[in-house]
Amino acid sequence: MELNVSTSSRGDHAVVTATGELDLYTAPRLQTALAAVLRDQAGRVVVDLSGVEFCDSTGMNVLLAAMKRLKEQGGAFELAAPRPAVRRILQVTGLDGVFTITDALPAPGTG
Repeated sequence: MELNVSTSSRGDHAVVTATGELDLYTAPRLQTALAAVLRDQAGRVVVDLSGVEFCDSTGMNVLLAAMKRLKEQGGAFELAAPRPAVRRILQVTGLDGVFTITDALPAPGTG
């Protein structure tokens, strides 16, 4: 399955939306999008995972690397609305305690 990635700016934060399967073959698309957002010096990045049906360790590593870079820049990194299968992976790996995870996207202009 493919992975579609799009980015948008919503008020005080950037939103990176991923849809499809996040794995070894598709993770570079997300990595490229996150790198572009980080280059633009976004202070807060929200990754919308509501459309991601599967995520493997490669996808998790892309998310972890982006979070680390953004925190080094003094920014905030969040995962929004992960589906049950992705949330389960986060829980099993203990990454649910590492990432900030929200049940929904923040409204534009909220911090």
